[in-house]
Amino acid sequence: TMTDADMFLYGDRSGMNNPMAQADWATKKLVWVPSEKLGFEAGSIKEEHGDECVVELTDSGKKVKINKDDIQKMNPPKFSKVEDMAELTCLNEASVLHNLKERYYSGLIYTYSGLFCVVVNPYKYLPIYTEEIVNMYKGKKRHEMPPHIYAITDTAYRSMMQDREDQSILCTGESGAGKTENTKKVIQYLAHVASSFKSKKDQGNAVFSHGELEKQLLQANPILEAFGNAKTVKNDNSSRFGKFIRINFDVNGYIVGANIETYLLEKSRAIRQAKEERSFHIFYYMLTGAGDKLRSELCLEDYSKYRFLSNGNVKIPGQQDKDMFTETMDAFQIMSIPEEEITGLLKVVSAVLQLGNMTFKKERNSDQASMPDDTAAQKVCHLLSINVTDFTRAILSPRIKVGRDYVQKAQTQEQAEFAVEALAKASYERMFRWLVLRINKALDKTKRQGASFIGILDIAGFEIFELNSFEQLCINYTNEKLQQLFNHTMFILEQEEYQREGIEWSFIDFGLDLQPCIDLIEKPAGPPGILALLDEECWFPKATDKSFVEKVVQEQGTHPKFQKPKKLKDDADFCIIHYAGKVDYKADNWLLKNMDPLNECVATLLNQSTDKFTADLWRDMDRIVGLDKVAGMSDSMHGAFKTRKGMFRTVGQLYKEQLGNLMATLRNTNPNFVRCIIPNHEKKAGKLESHLVLDQLRCNGVLEGIRICRQGFPNRIVFQEFRQRYEILTPNSIPKGFMDGKQACVLMIKALELDPNLYRIGQSKVFFRAGVLAHLEEERDMKITDVIISFQAWCRGYVARKAFTKRQQQLTAMKVIQRNCAAYLKLRNWQWWRLFTKVKPLLQVTRQEEEMVAKEEELVKVKERQLQTEEQLKEYETKHQQLTAEKLALQEQLQAETELCAEAEEMRARLATRKQELEEILHDLESRLEEEEERVTQMQTERKKMQQNITDLEQQLDEEEAARQKLQMEKVTTDAKLKKLEEDVMVLDDQNSKLNKEKKQLEERISEFTTNLAEEEEKSKSLQKLKNKHEAMITDLEDRLRKEEKVRQELEKNRRKLEGDSTELHDQIADLQAQIADLRAQLAKKEEELHAALARIEQEAAAKNSAQKKIRELEAQISELQEDLELERQARTKAEKHRRDLGEELEALKTELEDTLDSTAAQQELRSKREMEVTQLKKNLEEEAKIHEQQMADMRQKHNQAFEELNEQLEQAKRNKVSVEKAKQALESEWNELQIEMKTLTQGKGESEHRRKKAEAQVQELQVKYGESERQRQEVANKMAKIQLELDNVNSLLSQAEGKNIKTSKDLSSTESQLQDAQKLLQEETRQKLALSTRLKQLEDEQNSLREMLEEEEEGKKNLEKQVSTLQAQLAEMKKKLEHEASSVEGAEEGRKRSQRELESITQQLEEKTTAYDKLDKTKTRLQQELDDLIVDQDHLRQIVSSLEKKQKKFDQMLAEEKTISTQYAEERDKAEAEAREKETRALTLARELETMTDLKDELDRANKLLKAEMEDLVSSKDDVGKSVHELEKSKRAMEQQLEEMKVQLEELEDELQATEDAKLRLEVNMQAMKAQFDRDLQARDEQGEERRKQLVKQVREMEVELEDERRQRSQALSSKKKLEMDLAELALQIDAANKGRDEALKQLKKLQAQMKDLMRELDELRLSREEAINGAKETEKKLKAMEADALHFQEDLATAERVKKQVQTERDELQDEINSTNTKNSLLADEKRRLEARITKLEEELEEEQLNTEMVNDRLKRTTLQTEQLTTELAAERSSSQRLEGARSQLERQNKELKLKLQELEGIIKSKNKSSITTLEAKIAQLEEQLDIESKERQQSSRLAKRTEKKLKEVMLQVDDERRNTEQYKDQAEKTNTRMRQLKRQLEEAEEEATRANAFRRKLQRELEDATESADAMNREVSTLKSKLR
Repeated sequence: TMTDADMFLYGDRSGMNNPMAQADWATKKLVWVPSEKLGFEAGSIKEEHGDECVVELTDSGKKVKINKDDIQKMNPPKFSKVEDMAELTCLNEASVLHNLKERYYSGLIYTYSGLFCVVVNPYKYLPIYTEEIVNMYKGKKRHEMPPHIYAITDTAYRSMMQDREDQSILCTGESGAGKTENTKKVIQYLAHVASSFKSKKDQGNAVFSHGELEKQLLQANPILEAFGNAKTVKNDNSSRFGKFIRINFDVNGYIVGANIETYLLEKSRAIRQAKEERSFHIFYYMLTGAGDKLRSELCLEDYSKYRFLSNGNVKIPGQQDKDMFTETMDAFQIMSIPEEEITGLLKVVSAVLQLGNMTFKKERNSDQASMPDDTAAQKVCHLLSINVTDFTRAILSPRIKVGRDYVQKAQTQEQAEFAVEALAKASYERMFRWLVLRINKALDKTKRQGASFIGILDIAGFEIFELNSFEQLCINYTNEKLQQLFNHTMFILEQEEYQREGIEWSFIDFGLDLQPCIDLIEKPAGPPGILALLDEECWFPKATDKSFVEKVVQEQGTHPKFQKPKKLKDDADFCIIHYAGKVDYKADNWLLKNMDPLNECVATLLNQSTDKFTADLWRDMDRIVGLDKVAGMSDSMHGAFKTRKGMFRTVGQLYKEQLGNLMATLRNTNPNFVRCIIPNHEKKAGKLESHLVLDQLRCNGVLEGIRICRQGFPNRIVFQEFRQRYEILTPNSIPKGFMDGKQACVLMIKALELDPNLYRIGQSKVFFRAGVLAHLEEERDMKITDVIISFQAWCRGYVARKAFTKRQQQLTAMKVIQRNCAAYLKLRNWQWWRLFTKVKPLLQVTRQEEEMVAKEEELVKVKERQLQTEEQLKEYETKHQQLTAEKLALQEQLQAETELCAEAEEMRARLATRKQELEEILHDLESRLEEEEERVTQMQTERKKMQQNITDLEQQLDEEEAARQKLQMEKVTTDAKLKKLEEDVMVLDDQNSKLNKEKKQLEERISEFTTNLAEEEEKSKSLQKLKNKHEAMITDLEDRLRKEEKVRQELEKNRRKLEGDSTELHDQIADLQAQIADLRAQLAKKEEELHAALARIEQEAAAKNSAQKKIRELEAQISELQEDLELERQARTKAEKHRRDLGEELEALKTELEDTLDSTAAQQELRSKREMEVTQLKKNLEEEAKIHEQQMADMRQKHNQAFEELNEQLEQAKRNKVSVEKAKQALESEWNELQIEMKTLTQGKGESEHRRKKAEAQVQELQVKYGESERQRQEVANKMAKIQLELDNVNSLLSQAEGKNIKTSKDLSSTESQLQDAQKLLQEETRQKLALSTRLKQLEDEQNSLREMLEEEEEGKKNLEKQVSTLQAQLAEMKKKLEHEASSVEGAEEGRKRSQRELESITQQLEEKTTAYDKLDKTKTRLQQELDDLIVDQDHLRQIVSSLEKKQKKFDQMLAEEKTISTQYAEERDKAEAEAREKETRALTLARELETMTDLKDELDRANKLLKAEMEDLVSSKDDVGKSVHELEKSKRAMEQQLEEMKVQLEELEDELQATEDAKLRLEVNMQAMKAQFDRDLQARDEQGEERRKQLVKQVREMEVELEDERRQRSQALSSKKKLEMDLAELALQIDAANKGRDEALKQLKKLQAQMKDLMRELDELRLSREEAINGAKETEKKLKAMEADALHFQEDLATAERVKKQVQTERDELQDEINSTNTKNSLLADEKRRLEARITKLEEELEEEQLNTEMVNDRLKRTTLQTEQLTTELAAERSSSQRLEGARSQLERQNKELKLKLQELEGIIKSKNKSSITTLEAKIAQLEEQLDIESKERQQSSRLAKRTEKKLKEVMLQVDDERRNTEQYKDQAEKTNTRMRQLKRQLEEAEEEATRANAFRRKLQRELEDATESADAMNREVSTLKSKLR
């Protein structure tokens, strides 16, 4: 019984396996035919004529002619309602549509299509979103559950948790397709699954209980829906904006916070709506749901009174606006938004509505607009808290900038209405943006940090309308980008799949298919795209939409994705070929939409509003585009544009950036695609319009995805499934027996003769192109139909034959009955017949005859039985031969398996040793891990310190950046002033040219110039004041110089002291180094001695082990000999029993023979011969028994002697071991003492080195200071000499300059034009600087931003220098002019000389500073040298570490030797197994004896036959009538006696056979016991070896730890060395004694082996005698075979066989128990292996974490080093720039002074001509002076910062050195751990391989055991049959 939820999730797939449908599909050749109504119809191909086909439609039965290209293949019924459409074998539009339609009609709205999840809107509530279903999908894989949005979200969530990779879910589709509903479901699922707060009881069925954050996340949706959703024709709750919800999760997977970004809000809906559509929901919620108090506060009115609500109160069916208003208010409270902000929001909403009620009229005389009724304006101003008069003035006559002035321009009615509408749209948009930010703020409350996120994109799908505008272009542009992302991800996944399966395929990145279209829209240049051209047109004042279209056609006319429209120009302007199809765009009002202009005056009013909320909304005024740009003012506009060009940005630019950021985040995530589809526009459930769905599939990219699939190999089948389904097509291609799936598939495909291009064979799957599986399905159906037809024919034939035979039998029976009836009718009335029938029973003769007949019948029966038994015998013989052959094969297999077993046991032993080794290594690793964790904690503390330092540096850098930005702002203002001044200069030049023509104007301007002169005089006074200040500065500098000289003298004194201290320290260090060298030499000697001692100990241990092995071997041999003796005794007792039985049988036979055959003399002779043979046999047996007893006694004596000798040897070996262990303990104690000495020495050395480093650092610092002071003194002396030289040079230059003055006057005109060009270049450079500064802010990485900022500063400085140089050139030219015109040149020359002197002094100071910087560089090089020394020390330490590693390798060698010992043990075990094989050969000999017994039986049978012949002769000889009954009875009794005797003999033979079988079983049991003992011994030895290895590992560790302490105890070590040598000599003597003992043991072993050989010979002789006795018995039995076997014998045989069977079953049970025990052992071993593996994996994970931490630390180190390098480079750059700036400043100061003097001298002369030029120059000079002051301040700040940074640099360098050391240590440790881990992994892999081999061997053994048991059963049966025959 399926529930409702199951119906809507799983559906009914009963038709999938319907054989009728399958048959229809196969026979009718069903295909899809295009249809106008249904999209595609099903039809069957009837005829084919070239390219055309005749198709019969299945529904209507019509026949239609259709081209082959239009026909699309149909999938087999197997693929109906398939969950993933990528699995369809025929991937085409028709099959995709049909699958979606079938699923939709059966209530399944979700379907997968590769990476897509396609959702069809059901237009009704489905019960598939309850909490039960959420729990059902939780933690399940995608393919385990039916398609659902929960499956997509769960896979995203799980992959985020497992892979730590950010996820995204992209929901796209048309309006009304269900995007928002699906996003809600995603959020609901995540809130349930990943909520940090979970209550115990649910509040309802579908309502989930969550924490506060989850509630807020769920409540953010209703708020956004209220403000951003509206009712449209397609959808009652259509979201009119795109959104990207980013839900952040912590490490544990709990929701930490969320963030929402919105895109493309349809703000025009706030103004006007289409028919039957509503504005945003909030307007209607507020108007119906607001209370009286709110209504009065918000000045609300009725629906009909608002112009912006075009259709009045349009209601949504099934929704109450009042309830929705309360719901939104509750949501606001849950989001913890205060009431003040809510009322502010609602006021803005009300104000938007009131703006629509403002009416304007045209004045009578002019086009100017007026406002007759300002009630609406008053309401707006009341709501927004602004002044009414200012507001009305701003709308009716706003201030617009014309050139440099602001003018109040009256607006027309249209312009005023446009401004109001623009204001309404802008205010609603700003309010919506603020709301989103406020929600984000509420959702990001938590302090927990988000580790990863899941992003949910809910954005409009591809749109193709009749009229497509700017909004459609933006939406289609986003969908192109999203489809490109899908194609790219699909390409990556396909590539991974093909690479994983090892398939060669030329990879195609399908994302590149969409790149041309994206470039057409977004490319910035070469040629520019549509958005770039639109932005470009927005800058031109006279540009229109028409000019924009022309430009687009001109630039992009040849683009492959661009077309000129085929429609009329009124309908479309241009056409773009998107992936979803061609789209015609109409470019009406695109420039307006892109600029989005506003009334600046109103915006400033709103910015200055008294209401905090509205003022906050209109805070950023920079981005506003004024109405003056739209007005199209002719000439003055161009200048206004230029000034504001960098200030605002277009809608296209902003959206492009926003989309770029979105795509960047999506590319960094793992995307999941959801495509929503509208089934119909009528909003009806269960109805699906085919064409509509097909269009959406095209637009959504589903068909694009299918296109990509078709190019590859979309159909994949696992090998097993392919073989199972299609093996029927290739019956004889695959051979019998086991075959790998891949090989089988290759053979099948070869047999199918498929084109190699149609398939690929991977590692686990077969890949097919689209349509191949459908073809195979057709062939399979045809084959199955043929098979079934032939089967039916056979069945019918069989039934008919059976009926015919039955009828034949009936006919024959009828004929027999008729014949008997006729005979009876003839004899019935004959009198003689009657008499015969009455008399016959009375006659005795007749009775005798009856008895004879009965006897004859019995004889016949006996003969029949005999024949049967003979046949059975023959069968058994053949079986026996087969079994013997099988037995031989089994024996060979057994031998091979025993060898394999031996190998397996060896492997197990190795595994055990390796396991112990691994455990010990694990312990080592754990201890090291703990140490490394402690180090990591230390590193973390150091890292925190470093981070604090970095934060301090960053703060300082931020302060510098802030200062620099301020300077740039000031620079911008000065540039603006400069531009204005330049414009003034241009105007004045024009006026000068006009002055010559117009005298009147000249006179007026002269009067103006006089006023200007007065101002200039005041400026010259201010310049003189500045000069005085500079002189005071120079005096201060001289005072500082004197102070620095004093400081230098003090530093020299300190330096001398420190030099003395350093020499003393150097001497101390040299002494310490000499001591260290001596200690190292001693250490090396000690180590050599230790190694020698260890080697001797190892040799002794090896000798001892070998002796113990030999002892054990001897013990094993002795035990085997004892067992053989026992077996021989048993055999002897059995032989005696057998002899007695034979004697008894002989006596019985004698008596019988005397009774029966007295008359025959031949028989008497035979009897006498037999008696003689029996007596001889008895004598032989007695002799053999005596000999055997003597041999046994000898063997016992020898065994006892050997045992005693071996015990003595063992005791000696134990004594040797004790003495060796004592010597070892003494050595270890001495070793520990040496290590303690080593530790103390290394500590002392470290302290001394630390002191030495400190002293060296102090010395270096003092040397640096001393060097600086000396350089400064030398620089001052050099300066004085240089000044004098420069004075002489200046005098000569002056004379030259006077000559050049005349030439320069001519060049003035040309240089002025150059000046203008330079000014233009300056403007462009300033703009570039602004652009660079904005870019800098956007950069995320701090290092990159710092670098770029520095580069910009350097560029700025270079530009300034260029400007200064150009200005200098201008000034020089002006000076030359003035000098040419002036008469008093001498005064100017004197001033010039003074300025030059000042300049020279400043340049000297600059040079001194440069030398100081050079000195600093030298100190830096010294520091680097010291660093190199430290690195050398580090290398030395590494060498020490390498020596320790060598020691470890030696220890590994010791371990290897122990392994060799274990291999010796394995060899011993092999020997034992060989002995076991010998015993098996004995068992084989017994089997041969059994065969001889069977030969005996055959001979008995022959004798039986002879006796029967004699019986028949006797019967024939006597007369039938004259036979007496008495004689017959006598003979019968005699026969019965003989039978009983034969039975007894048979029973005795059976007993003997059982005894042999028991002996065989005992041998097997003994073998098993031997094996068990051997395993135990091996385990004990392994354990001993492991204990020794552990002890050795501990010793090595202690040796490593205590190496440092060994240096102290050198003197003690020498004395201990002597003792050790003595002990060693003693040990050597003991070892020699042990060797002698070993030799003696070997000799004894040889003796024992010789004895063994003798015993074996005796055994062989016994066997021969036994065989002779058996032969004798056979001869006697041959003579006695004269009787028949009766039915009783067979019954008894059966009973005995059953007994034997029971015994065999018990034996089998015992064997199974043993097998089970071995299995349990194996399982225990496997469990231990798993535990070890788990531990190793844990360790690996911990190691990886540590490695990650170390890598993080290394990265941070690298960053810090990079930062320090950057800081040093920046410092150097700043220093060089400050030097340049100082040089420039000095030059400018000189020029200023010169200009001042010249101005004073030339005031009277140049009043008439050059007043205008002087004014401009003075203005420039003032600006330059300001710049100079600013730059001087900057230089001071930079010098301070440089000092700070230098100090911090030193600290950072020290920290960096420490961290480098630590990192190197960590690296070494990590490398060691890595190598160890690799070794462990290799060992583990080897162990696993060995385990798998052992399991394989075990399985083989089990199989062979089972076979052996079966063969044993068969043998037992044969034995039983043979026994029966013998009887």
